[in-house]
Amino acid sequence: MSVQPFVSPDLIRQRFSKAMSDMYREEVPLYGALMALVEQTNRQVLDREPQIARQLHSTGEIERLDMERHGAIRVGTASELATLARLFAVMGMQPVGYYDLTPAGVPVHSTAFRAVHEQALQVSPFRVFTSLLRLELIEDPQLRAFAESVLAKRSIFTPAALRLIAQAETAGGLNETEAGEFVLQALETFRWHHGATVTAAQYQTLSAQHRLIADVVAFKGPHINHLTPRTLDIDSVQEQMPAHGITPKAVIEGPPRRQFPILLRQTSFKALDEPIAFTDQEVDQGKNRGSHSARFGEIEQRGAALTPKGRALYDLLLNAAREALGAFPNEANAAHYNALMAEHFGEFPDSIEGMREQGLAYFRYFVAEKGLAAGSLGEVSLEDLLRDGYVKAEPLVYEDFLPVSAAGIFQSNLGDAAQTHYGEHSNRQAFEQALGRSTIDELGLYAETQQRSLEECAKTLSAQLT
Repeated sequence: MSVQPFVSPDLIRQRFSKAMSDMYREEVPLYGALMALVEQTNRQVLDREPQIARQLHSTGEIERLDMERHGAIRVGTASELATLARLFAVMGMQPVGYYDLTPAGVPVHSTAFRAVHEQALQVSPFRVFTSLLRLELIEDPQLRAFAESVLAKRSIFTPAALRLIAQAETAGGLNETEAGEFVLQALETFRWHHGATVTAAQYQTLSAQHRLIADVVAFKGPHINHLTPRTLDIDSVQEQMPAHGITPKAVIEGPPRRQFPILLRQTSFKALDEPIAFTDQEVDQGKNRGSHSARFGEIEQRGAALTPKGRALYDLLLNAAREALGAFPNEANAAHYNALMAEHFGEFPDSIEGMREQGLAYFRYFVAEKGLAAGSLGEVSLEDLLRDGYVKAEPLVYEDFLPVSAAGIFQSNLGDAAQTHYGEHSNRQAFEQALGRSTIDELGLYAETQQRSLEECAKTLSAQLT
C-alpha cells in the first residue's frame, strides 16, 4: 500500500481561499456583484493601459490578480487566537505585522496571517487580517466578566479541525484526503451563524459598550466579516458601485490617487443588516426579531511597498492632511479631505524612478532580454545595469495593511457612535503572548525579497554587483 504524499501548504491555502469565496458568495449575495464589478474593471484597465498589463506580466502578478486577496476575522480569547495561528500554519500562513487599532477607537489589536516568500505568494496571496478583542478595555467589571464567561463557553473549531491541525504538526503535513477534509472543517470556523449566544438585552448592553464587542462576544463563532478582491482602479469601482446596487463608504482609505500607486487603498459598502435569533427569542415561525450588522464588502488596490523612509514620509503627509481636516473623514467632508490629501501628497514622488532613487520603496530586480544575451559582466554597479538596460526594476507589491485604514473601514461599518476613545497604549507584548509567538516584521520580508532578486540577477549575469 503506497503512502500518499503531503499536499503543499500553498495549495491547501489556495483551495481554502476558493472554498471561503464560494461560501461567502452564498452568504452575502452582494459579494458576487462586487466580484463581477471588480473583474470587469480590471479587464478595462488592462485593455486601456498596456503598460500596467506589461508590468503585471513581468512580475507574475497577473497570475494572482483574480485570486481572493484577504479576509478579516475577530476573535475573543488568547486561546482562540493561538489555535487560529496553528490552523493558518497548516496553510503556510504566518503572523506578519502588529496593528494597534485602539487609537482610532476600536478595541482590538491585530496581525495579518499570510505567506511570507514571494514564490508562495504567487501560488496564493490569500491573507487574513486577524483581530483579538481587548477585553480589558471594557470599563464595567461586571460586563467584562460577563463577556469573558460567554467566550469561555464556546468552541469555534470543530473536533475534526483540531485533530487535523495536530496531525499536520506531528506528521509534518497532510495528504490529499486529509487536506480536503481540513479545508471543509476549517471553513466551519468562519461560517455565519444566525443564532446568538446571548439574550436581546445582553446583546444591547454589549453593543452599547462598543458594537464590535457585541460582534465578537455574542455569536457561536467569529464569522468572516468580509472578503476583499483586488482592483487595478479603485476610484472607478467606487464610482460604479451605486449603479450595481451597492452603496460605497464616502472616503477611500489610504493614499490619494496616483499614477504609480503606493501601499494600500480600500473602500467598502455598508455592513448588511442581518436577522438573528437571541437566546430568548423563537427561531422558527418567522419570529426572528433581532438583527445584527457586521459583515460588509470591501475592495482594495495595492501599490508599492514602502521602505522605512517611505513609510515615515507617508505617515507625515497623512497626519498633516488629517490634522488640516480637523475631523474624522466622512460623507460631509469627503471632497475637502480628498483635496487635502492630494495637496499634501504632492511631496511624495509619483514615479518609479523617483521612489527608487530616493529609497522610498522596495523593488524586485529582473534580468532583461539584453542582459540574458550578454556574456559574463564581472564587476558592475546596479545603476549601470539599470541604465544600460541589462536589468529592470519593478516595485514590490505591498502585501500588508495600514492601521489607520483598517480602523476607518471598521468605523464606517460600526457607525459613528462606535468612535470610542481609549486611554490604553499599544500592547504588542500581550498580543504576542496570546498568539504564542512573535509577529514578523513586514519590512524585513520586503528587504529579503529585494535582496534575493538582486542575488538572482547577479547569478544570471555572472556579475559582481557594487
